[in-house]
Amino acid sequence: MTTPLRKGLLVGAAGLSLASSVAACAPSAQGSTPQKTSAISGPYKDGTYSADGDYISPNGGETVGVQLTLAGGTISAVDITVHANNPNTKEFQGQFKNGIAAQVVGKKLDEINVSKVAGSSLTSEGFNKAVETIKSEAN
Repeated sequence: MTTPLRKGLLVGAAGLSLASSVAACAPSAQGSTPQKTSAISGPYKDGTYSADGDYISPNGGETVGVQLTLAGGTISAVDITVHANNPNTKEFQGQFKNGIAAQVVGKKLDEINVSKVAGSSLTSEGFNKAVETIKSEAN
């Protein structure tokens, strides 16, 4: 048998549990946009580094090759190797290859996180994964 005091305590505890669960899911007042950060940061050794990055497209798993040249932690050159077999994916990786230099050359390696280049958004995921590998190699 539950006493009125004990019932009140149980209801109160359940309310606090619910309130803390809801608060944990709410966006913070300081900004609700999550920031992707890398555990790896400079200084980076000058040189040319290559890595492949994988991603999923509507045609299945894909890979894009990335080559970056670094000087003083800044990207001085970029080259993309198209690895796709599907004609649509080849086209998107080709568009990405033609537009990526304008977005990354001249920027610090730690400042780049590409989301969409020349209409290609999925290739960006593979590019960003390859950049993380390059960061670890150049560190």
